[in-house]
Amino acid sequence: MRRLLFLLLFASAALWPAGPARLDPLDEATYRQVVASSKGKVLLVNFWATWCAPCREEMPLLVKLEAAYRERGFRLVTISADEPEDARQALEFLQKMKVPAPAYLKRAANDDKFITAVDAQWSGALPALFLYDKTGRKVRSFVGEADFKVLESEIRKLL
Repeated sequence: MRRLLFLLLFASAALWPAGPARLDPLDEATYRQVVASSKGKVLLVNFWATWCAPCREEMPLLVKLEAAYRERGFRLVTISADEPEDARQALEFLQKMKVPAPAYLKRAANDDKFITAVDAQWSGALPALFLYDKTGRKVRSFVGEADFKVLESEIRKLL
């Protein structure tokens, strides 16, 4: 009986995603590629950092949204604003939260230029969520702690 229980637990753990294997560097050009490669899907881009308490608090909710709507064409992309020396900590957090890949680490030569390229109205404050429709057009920005009922409603409208 113990052996069967162990096998069932092991099998279910193997089926559950463990989170991203790495954080890929991301600059303005890579950001544009990420958005372009998501055409045909509803894309939610999440800018966060390990030092940002609201960012860490909302991550499990984002993971639940991604799991709930993945089959309908929803994609979550996370971009850490942590410093390079904190990349390992950021990756470990994503893995612990079982955040789906892909995951990125912001590596912009010029932060102001990068922020403006993402959204001219964005100050760079975290957390920040940017919602894109299936054509790759940004339809909504959520800066600061997001109202998840509104966010989920917006996602459903786009699916």
